[in-house]
Amino acid sequence: MYSLPLRRRRGAAVVSGLLAAVTAFAAWAMPAATATAQEGRIKGWGANDNYQLGGTLTTAKYKPVTIPGATGSDIDSLAAGYYHSLSLLSNGTVESWGRNAEGQLGIGSTSAQEQASTVTGLRGVVAVAAGQQHSLALLADGTVRAWGLNTSGQLGDNTTATRTTPVTVAGLTNVEAIAAGAFHSIAVLSDGTVKTWGSNGNGQLGDGTVTTRTTPVTATGLASVRSVSGGYAHSLARLADGTVWSWGRNSEGQLGDNTVTQRLTAVKADNIATAREISAGVYHSVARLSDGTVKNWGYNAQGQLGDGTTTNRTTAITLDGATNIRAISAGGYHTLVLDRDGKVSTVGYNNNGQLGDGTATNRSTLATPVNSLSSVSLIAGGGEFSLAG
Repeated sequence: MYSLPLRRRRGAAVVSGLLAAVTAFAAWAMPAATATAQEGRIKGWGANDNYQLGGTLTTAKYKPVTIPGATGSDIDSLAAGYYHSLSLLSNGTVESWGRNAEGQLGIGSTSAQEQASTVTGLRGVVAVAAGQQHSLALLADGTVRAWGLNTSGQLGDNTTATRTTPVTVAGLTNVEAIAAGAFHSIAVLSDGTVKTWGSNGNGQLGDGTVTTRTTPVTATGLASVRSVSGGYAHSLARLADGTVWSWGRNSEGQLGDNTVTQRLTAVKADNIATAREISAGVYHSVARLSDGTVKNWGYNAQGQLGDGTTTNRTTAITLDGATNIRAISAGGYHTLVLDRDGKVSTVGYNNNGQLGDGTATNRSTLATPVNSLSSVSLIAGGGEFSLAG
């Protein structure tokens, strides 16, 4: 949720997730003919109390609707925070919409946006990530920009001042991938090491301390990292060998090491050997394997692990019914998967219709594909909403 679920065309490394930070309904049925992704428009469903889905109404949407003003036809990636969203266009600019009280839309004000607006002063962007109330952009030159809430130093500019337009993260160069946790940020460097900054009360920065950092520090003991993802207070890293490492809060088993012990430095998640993508929800974690199956672990009270129960899992289990999967994204308390036929399926919390099945009923097994969508190539899970393009 707090990281980038899938990028369409660019060559930079991919990151996945919630609280891209996460977090993050009156029923509305759109005609199927207008809800197909091949039109090149971004669709969304679920909570809309902060204009996460745009439009003049703030009622939840139980089925996909079109995001007003979003370019859609030329989009490389999507990122969803708790209450706001980002889209990266193929020309290297970024659009944003939703809540903006903390400046997380990057438009120079704190006014919420009912339709997609262009982030101020950004060019040459190759990846984006959305935290709970902050945003990140990776530029082609290997530097990182950040904007929004900064009370925990999550913007990395050596201050705790909130920013309504992008600022440069201090001292970062040669970055190849980024991710945003709820109140912390993560970057992978070209040498495979990891830098982190922001909130650290649960050790989510992985530097062996619980000290908040306003500039990047090195996460201990990690090498050959290819992608990262951030949850509410935990972090994930996927290594070149297909293993997954994790650190931070673990009270719900979200680190996957068969314990509920908080970790201040990275530990290896059990039962994962061929991961190709990772995504962190608020308190759960998801991995897509090379064979197109999906593993997940951690918090499961809303059924987001998809094993037919609401039992937390401290080691990875298989997401039943997920086969031939090409992309994953963990929302706040729900999970999305995209198969190679362009169909989106969902599982977990559904209080605001974020599963897109026309109801507000939680699901502990993977729901049938969201039937008004087809030819989807991008997904992103927000706090209590979902996006597809």
